[in-house]
Amino acid sequence: MRKKEKKKMEKVIVGLSGGVDSSVTSYILKEEGYEVTAVTLQVDKNSQGEIGEAKKVADTLGIKHIVLDVSEDFEKIVVKNFLEGYSSGTTPSPCVVCDERIKMKSLIDYADSVGAKYIATGHYCNLEYSPEMDKYLLKNAADIRKDQTYMLYRLDESTLKRMKFPLYNFTKTEVREMAKKIGLVTHNKKDSQGICFAPEGYKKYLQEKLKDKIEKGNFVDEDGNIMGTHDGYQLYTIGQRRGLNLKKPRPYFILDIRPSKNEILLGDYDKLFMKEVELIDYKFVVEIDKLLEVELMGRPRFSSHGSMGKLKRISEPGREDRIYFEYEEKNPQNAKGQHMVLYYGKYLVGGGVIG
Repeated sequence: MRKKEKKKMEKVIVGLSGGVDSSVTSYILKEEGYEVTAVTLQVDKNSQGEIGEAKKVADTLGIKHIVLDVSEDFEKIVVKNFLEGYSSGTTPSPCVVCDERIKMKSLIDYADSVGAKYIATGHYCNLEYSPEMDKYLLKNAADIRKDQTYMLYRLDESTLKRMKFPLYNFTKTEVREMAKKIGLVTHNKKDSQGICFAPEGYKKYLQEKLKDKIEKGNFVDEDGNIMGTHDGYQLYTIGQRRGLNLKKPRPYFILDIRPSKNEILLGDYDKLFMKEVELIDYKFVVEIDKLLEVELMGRPRFSSHGSMGKLKRISEPGREDRIYFEYEEKNPQNAKGQHMVLYYGKYLVGGGVIG
């Protein structure tokens, strides 16, 4: 009698960062019967602690673990974009750039090299078919407070089709409880805060990296009157109120940053409100034509709950179409360089950099 052939397990590559979310993601996929390989990306010398914890998790779960050194590309792409953004007076989002051009690309490339069909991450979101848009789209997580679709808006359809998000239906509390129950060292690890390559804060990092280019300059009002002295325009962001060290009877907010003059414009909070913003370097998973006449929700920063509005396209002969998002009501959260991410209901449809 012939022995029943054992079904070949499908391979999945998990981005294991050394945090509780990716740890539990690895566990769930192994329990579901996948052949799991955990990949930890080394972005710089500060990654050693994360690598060590990731290895402990992999050993506990009995899965293969490898480390990929992506530090050179990380420096050339993510760090460079970060420094150039602040140097030009905009507010960059390094995590969005990293997810698109470093993390997911590295996982896909490695998966291709070992014949793995899928990649997986610990992001709180899901991939689901949208009948209205007739394609698979990222959908908000069940626990909206932890939703991370915003960070992934620049991924193309070919990448999304290969992704798995096991944490979609879980809350953070449930994930930690599961990690503790199975004995993972990451079960009580604090969530990462801020920028991974600037653990002491973005301002100190910029001061170190741009020290030869940072000079004191003037805060000015809309009439050109000098309001005070700043420590270097690269160290500030549009919308900022705290840390200006102004002894004034009322609060002032940063309305604009003018690198050519080493000058920062201050004004009242209501001057931050905008009716529409232009999107540059945009990427859409859904054809723009399908989105022009429908109500969308726009999130102009990761922490934003979103505001309703509509997409507009302006066509001019001889140049690329210009894309705008027009709010139903004015919004004060729009800093140049940040990302406006757009949703149709709970489905992510695209977005772009605020220009």
